[in-house]
Amino acid sequence: MGQGGPLTAYMPEAASFPEAQDHQGLYKTSVEQGDAFWGALARSRLSWITPFHSVQDCDLRQGRAAWFLGGQLNVAVNCLDRHVHVAPDKVALIWEKDEPGEEVRVTYRSLLELTCRLSNTLKRQGVKPGDRVTIYMPPCPLAVASMLACARIGAVHAVVFAGFSAESLADRIRDAQSETVITVNQGLRGGKVVELKKTVDQAVKQCPGVKRVLVSMRTDSQLPMTALDVLLEEEMKKEDAYCEPVAMDSEDMLFLLYTSGSTGKPKGLVHSQAGYLLFAALTHKYVFDYQDRDVFGCVADIGWITGHSYVVYGPLCNGGTTVLFESTPVHPNPGRYWETVERLKINQFYGAPTAIRLLLRYGDEWVKKYDRSSLKVLGSVGEPINKEAWEWYFRVVGETRCPVVDTWWQTETGGICISPRPSNPGDEILPGMAMRPFFGISPSVLDDKGNVLLENNVSGALCISQAWPGMARTIYKDHKRFVETYLAPYPGFFFTGDGVYRTSEGYYQLTGRLDDIINISGHRLGTAEVEDVVNHHVAVAESAVIGYPHEIKGEGAYVFIVLKKDSKYTEETLAAELQELISKKIAKYAVPEYIQVTHRLPKTRSGKIMRRVLRKIVENKAGELGDLTTLDDREAVHTRGRAASKAQT
Repeated sequence: MGQGGPLTAYMPEAASFPEAQDHQGLYKTSVEQGDAFWGALARSRLSWITPFHSVQDCDLRQGRAAWFLGGQLNVAVNCLDRHVHVAPDKVALIWEKDEPGEEVRVTYRSLLELTCRLSNTLKRQGVKPGDRVTIYMPPCPLAVASMLACARIGAVHAVVFAGFSAESLADRIRDAQSETVITVNQGLRGGKVVELKKTVDQAVKQCPGVKRVLVSMRTDSQLPMTALDVLLEEEMKKEDAYCEPVAMDSEDMLFLLYTSGSTGKPKGLVHSQAGYLLFAALTHKYVFDYQDRDVFGCVADIGWITGHSYVVYGPLCNGGTTVLFESTPVHPNPGRYWETVERLKINQFYGAPTAIRLLLRYGDEWVKKYDRSSLKVLGSVGEPINKEAWEWYFRVVGETRCPVVDTWWQTETGGICISPRPSNPGDEILPGMAMRPFFGISPSVLDDKGNVLLENNVSGALCISQAWPGMARTIYKDHKRFVETYLAPYPGFFFTGDGVYRTSEGYYQLTGRLDDIINISGHRLGTAEVEDVVNHHVAVAESAVIGYPHEIKGEGAYVFIVLKKDSKYTEETLAAELQELISKKIAKYAVPEYIQVTHRLPKTRSGKIMRRVLRKIVENKAGELGDLTTLDDREAVHTRGRAASKAQT
């Protein structure tokens, strides 16, 4: 709840629910009377072209989720036009460029004009409603305008993180069947030039379907242009400053976002228009207690779901001021985040545990050097935050004044699902725990036999037992995979793939992935994806990639390799080549810390690699390998246990 005051001051819609006396009562209403709750919020928080006739039609058993049926709206209008009518000169974006002190402020009026000119450019280039547009750009106003321009004309954006390699980009362009790519000539990050346009040139060579590449000039560097290239700013100058928005159905596709799966192929998760936008806006407002005129500082890249929901859609739908952070936490020094907080007077700061752990090592001086008195709330996202990092964040960065919200959610959930806030004012927050479900989210803990565990002080698989507006609707062109991954494992529930512990007080604490996915610096990486690349190397017979605890990144990748019989490779040469290969095929963050050659891998009798065993060996816990009865060749384990030649890379 807001700090004191009546419930209607906190949430005006609460007037419709007189039985709800406090936050807990509102939460109860949201899960027990979902139609009334979400209906009231959707009517008051979004601007509709055609009102919806029914709140939801959802059946998790049948793989169906649809919200606000019959309703039509335009997401760009909700994020721009309606605010321009009220406060045209309010700052929408603060672009915190790579070099500190060069920030650029963009008002709602200018962002609308930028978006309209870009919309008209896309239309002139032949982009139609429903077409997929791939955006490969660093955080900048034109990247936001590109997303909103797609939304305005009914096209579907697919933003690809600008750190992905040409091959990863090409895979995603092909899967989305994009004819249009938007990029920049070069990026700037951490004082280095990043050759994004060259990466796109390499990628589109493998994508015969691409008809045009719109290039924005981030730097003054003139690059060779190809026949596909269109200079974006030059085309936008020729266009009208207004573009009529398209009325979209609530359930039309707003965007695709690719995420790693446990098979080698990334999956394009599909998010809707109305349900996604409402959930992003509501979580942004209530988790962070966002007030009008606050400056919201989420330092995530727009290429991830966090950037979509909490840099772009949530804050702009709420008419807020949001920061686009182009740099790194240590450029030009480890005080960068806090210097930015002081200069931009940031009120809510939302970042990743991996960055907090990194900065903690540089000591308190870099934090204390800057005035952080503007901060009101600190947030953490991407992976569970460890207690030490949480304590430092709370004590040193926030001077014990700011609640720390450790938020749990995923690309699949669209927005924050479990977080210490919102709650009743003054409710306790425990370090390193996501704690409380958000409105409309009903978590369940299930055991491996599929039984729902009703009591407290239990661990199991985290599932969500009711559909919610922000959830992904499907995997692009592969609904079967969507159902198999999320809905079939526990029929009637959405399976998150995460393990959870429910404490004796009934709070939720996330314990990590239950599948073969590792979390490196908050970036999700399927081990199969890495194995796929490693196994392509001429010297490799087979490989197993596992995650292991890493002080800064949370998890690191550890690769075990069995060489082909006649291989003459040394461990060092092989390690160097594999790292190069992984960086080129996936991305730099996917490069493993350790590569170890072994004679054989522990397998079950049916030939499945026993990763659990390898994980224990890496964690130096050879004594707790557990039940090895299904293991085909116990000797393999003992060889592994003795091999200590970790080729530190």
